[in-house]
Amino acid sequence: MKAMLLTFSFFACCTMVTAETVFPYSYRQETLANGLHVILIPMPGGGLVTYWSVVRTGSRDEVEPGKSGFAHFFEHMMFRGTKKYPGPVYDRIATAMGANSNAFTTDDFTAFHLTFAKESLATVVDIESDRFQNLHYGLEAFQTEAGAVYGEYRKDQTQPLFLLEEKLRNTAFDVHTYKHTTMGFEADVRDMPKAYDYSLTFFRRFYRPENVVLVIAGDIEPAATLDLIRKYYRSWPRGYAAAKVSREPPPAGERRLEVTYPGQTLPVLDLAYRGEAFDPADRGYVAARLLAALAFGETSDAFKKLVLDEQKAESLSADVPINRDAALFEVVAVVKRAEDLDAVRKGLEQAIRRFQTWPVDADQLARVKRHAKYAFLMELDTPSKVVSAILPFVAVTGGIEALDRMYAEAEQVMPEEIMAAARKYFDPKRRTIAVLKGTQP
Repeated sequence: MKAMLLTFSFFACCTMVTAETVFPYSYRQETLANGLHVILIPMPGGGLVTYWSVVRTGSRDEVEPGKSGFAHFFEHMMFRGTKKYPGPVYDRIATAMGANSNAFTTDDFTAFHLTFAKESLATVVDIESDRFQNLHYGLEAFQTEAGAVYGEYRKDQTQPLFLLEEKLRNTAFDVHTYKHTTMGFEADVRDMPKAYDYSLTFFRRFYRPENVVLVIAGDIEPAATLDLIRKYYRSWPRGYAAAKVSREPPPAGERRLEVTYPGQTLPVLDLAYRGEAFDPADRGYVAARLLAALAFGETSDAFKKLVLDEQKAESLSADVPINRDAALFEVVAVVKRAEDLDAVRKGLEQAIRRFQTWPVDADQLARVKRHAKYAFLMELDTPSKVVSAILPFVAVTGGIEALDRMYAEAEQVMPEEIMAAARKYFDPKRRTIAVLKGTQP
């Protein structure tokens, strides 16, 4: 992983599209002297530009006991504004530009984004650089926003899948901060209004240039855009201090839990296997991503049997995520009737055993590879979609290069490597089985 993180100092480069690359747009990148990394993607945008500020801090970095939820909290707090552009003023400027502005938080990063007409680029660089360097709020504003965040948490708890994910993580992990969701533990979120002083240290520690990547795509002129970035961001001082995240011990055996949802819901079965951190050079990890589609995708035998033919499952999906540390590889089935939960579980386990026992057909593997690549490419039709598609790679590794490396490795994966990945990752000793049921039929 560390080898994939590129570092630059007063260095700019332009990456061109070649026969070996999957990402179809040339891009330019530069790292300022203060560590701020900038990726510029000029592309047809119909006069639109999308501007993303990616803070490489998420709920993973919340290592202090009792302080989970702060990465998500700052997703909210960053809209409170500065002395120069208070929140209402920032909102009026964004509205006057017709900009679409929003943000979200994940395990590993927090992303802020605006999409707007190219004529407003200088204004956007001004207001975004200001809030990232000069965020300002008092105790009252902090407590108001903390209360709103707790309200959002309680609203999320009314969603069955959020409740399942919360309980699953708390069971599957012992010490790593993936143990809590991006919202944080409820007790921590409830007590957040008492942590004003801590919030100031969180911002000063993580919202620093060497921990941020700017990704700007659309109808832009790279040289002029870089001039604006240098002008407005070069005085932002360094100061990032990485969190010391505890390493999760190796899995020691299967775990199980049953979650009760207080209301009506279809039952949900989640087979969550301890996986690995994202590494585009790790052929086993790349094979596992292909395996998820082969074993549980919409063209898989398991999907055909459980969803289409027997109609025991309402839906079936699998995910091998792009995470900085070892995350969960999950197979999730929404089941139509509680009495079919055991049959669905056995059907999923049967599908896994098949891939552990026999190499996948080479033609089937080739089809899945092609579909994965072209499904990715088909999403790259607007500037905002382009950045959304590359965002996990940028956030976890600091650049786009890992994307091309992953697809290059995927092209080389052989049927025997799919079988090896199935044996390694889908081992019951690495598994947590979670079942959610409602209290009402």
